[in-house]
Amino acid sequence: MTQPNSVPPIPAGHHTLTAYVIVAGGADAIDFYTRAFGAAERYRMAGPGGAVAHAELAIGDSVLMLSDENPEMGARSPKTLGGTPVNLFLYVEDVDASFERAIEAGATAVMPPQDMFWGDRYGKLTDPFGHEWSMATHVEDVPPEEMERRMAEMMAG
Repeated sequence: MTQPNSVPPIPAGHHTLTAYVIVAGGADAIDFYTRAFGAAERYRMAGPGGAVAHAELAIGDSVLMLSDENPEMGARSPKTLGGTPVNLFLYVEDVDASFERAIEAGATAVMPPQDMFWGDRYGKLTDPFGHEWSMATHVEDVPPEEMERRMAEMMAG
């Protein structure tokens, strides 16, 4: 289908790549992401029985899309699947404060923030819906050769 020239191929306010997560408890997830990550709800479409058929949240300069799980349509949450192979990576101004805010909102710490060899202060957590998040603040630009040296040093030690 050819789009008229007046319609951009990427909607306003979106980037080329946008994460879309499936959750068990869409309304609760929207509330959690608002409290934990400062998300702002842009849009919510109600589904049958009060489910969230589709929602869009702004987190920083990016959009996170989500919906309630619907196994009949192949949309299953990490809780239904027993885990997730996906990790969402979130850069923030202050990873320590942001990490603590997410924990207070109900996330579970996997790895508290620490300085990493590649130049980020970085931590990992799991949200109450089974999605894994990495959070980081970039603190140092590390040239590739130095990054490789640091990684080798870390692996040896």
